[in-house]
Amino acid sequence: RLLDVIHTENKLYLVFEFLHQDLKKFMDSAAAGGIALPLIKSYLFQLLQGLAFCHAHRVLHRDLKPQNLLINAEGAIKLADFGLARAFGVPVRTYTHEVPARVPAACPVSVSPRRGATAVSPQVVTLWYRAPEILLGCKFYSTAVDIWSLGCIFAE
Repeated sequence: RLLDVIHTENKLYLVFEFLHQDLKKFMDSAAAGGIALPLIKSYLFQLLQGLAFCHAHRVLHRDLKPQNLLINAEGAIKLADFGLARAFGVPVRTYTHEVPARVPAACPVSVSPRRGATAVSPQVVTLWYRAPEILLGCKFYSTAVDIWSLGCIFAE
């Protein structure tokens, strides 16, 4: 839930509700006994709904990982940390805390974009959750990168 918006000369801050735990901590604490299948299904369904909303509003999250998925005691899970998110079709500069990857010949810069793909930086998402097109250095990718990341999280 969005609580406040703070706009300064150079930055925009979105203040959201506080949630006590992220999915990474939850998975670590439940590792011995596992997580109940109905809860896993509920979390996946909620996150797919959240991604569908983002994608319908032309937003790629680009940094899905367990640490960016927040949960509460009532069983809700929410997308967080939109710091690397981008609108489809909006030119972007590379903003990342990660070391840039080399662009291999498997995905040349001259590649034609797929329908719905947008030109964006390949230096996004924690390595374990990166989609193949990002690992190959493609400059054009689509909402599929978020779906891939979510699939990796739930396979884990």
